[in-house]
Amino acid sequence: MAHFLVNLIDVLFAIASLGLLSLGLAIIYGMMGIINLAQGEFIMLGAYTVVLSANHGLGLWAGIALAPVAVGTLGLLVERCIIRFLYGRLLDTMLATWGLSLGLIAAVSLILGPTTEGVGTPLGHFTLGGYAVAVYDLFVIAAAAACVALTWAIFKFTKFGLIARGTMQNANMVAALGIHPPTVYMATFAFGSALAGLAGAVMAPLTGVVPTLGLAFIAKVFITVTAGGTAIFAGMLGAAALLGAVESAVSFLYTPIYGQVAMLLVALVLLRIAPQGISGLWQRRG
Repeated sequence: MAHFLVNLIDVLFAIASLGLLSLGLAIIYGMMGIINLAQGEFIMLGAYTVVLSANHGLGLWAGIALAPVAVGTLGLLVERCIIRFLYGRLLDTMLATWGLSLGLIAAVSLILGPTTEGVGTPLGHFTLGGYAVAVYDLFVIAAAAACVALTWAIFKFTKFGLIARGTMQNANMVAALGIHPPTVYMATFAFGSALAGLAGAVMAPLTGVVPTLGLAFIAKVFITVTAGGTAIFAGMLGAAALLGAVESAVSFLYTPIYGQVAMLLVALVLLRIAPQGISGLWQRRG
C-alpha cells in the first residue's frame, strides 16, 4: 500500500509540474495565438528570482512571491516593445521571440555567469511505509492545483476574464463597447508571463538553475499545450495528466530520457488520431 501511495505521489507530481509549467503558455498561445519561443526563458527568470532572493537573505518564499511580479513586468514590456507590432504575423512573432530567447540567455549568462546555481529544497521529508517522501513535492502538487483553479476562475467569473475572452474572439466588437483591445492584449500577455515566472520559481528548488534552464522545459510545455487543443484549461489539464503519467511511468521503469521520448511519441499518436488535440475528442463527440 505504501509503495502504491509513493508511486501515486510521483505520478501526481509529474502531472502537476507539467500543468504548472504549461499554464502560462496555455494563456499566451491558447488564447492569444502567439507562439512565444521565449516562454522557457520566462520560466528560467522566475527560477533565478528565487536564487537571487535566497542569496540576498530574503528567502525562498519571498522569491516565489516576487517571481510572478518580476517576470510579469518583463512580459508587459515585451508585449509593448515587440509583440504588439506583430499580431497576426505568426512567422515574425516566432523569429522575434526566438531572438528574445537567445538574448535573455546571453544576458543572464553575462550578468550572473554560466554556472549552475541551486536552492535548498525546503520543508524536509516524511516517511511513508519506509519510503522517504519530500513534503515539497506535495507543495508543488497543491500549488499547481491552486494556480490552475484560480486562473480558471479569473477567466471564467471575473470582469477581466470576460473582457479578455471577448477580445480574443472579436476585438472589433469589444472596441465598439469602449474597451481598448491593445490594453487587454498587454494584460493577458503579462498574466501568462507571470504564470511562467511563478512556475519557474516553484520548480527552482528541484532543479539546477542555469541560463539554459528554459530549454529543458519549453519542448514539453509546447507539446502539452498543443496536445490539449482548443479547450484551454480542460484540454491542457487532460494533456498534462496523460503525458505526465506516461513520462513518470516510463521514467520509473527505465530512465528519464526514455520517459521524455515516450511522452513525445504519445503526443504524436494523439495528434494523429485527434488533430485538434484532446479537447477535440469530446468536442467531436458532442
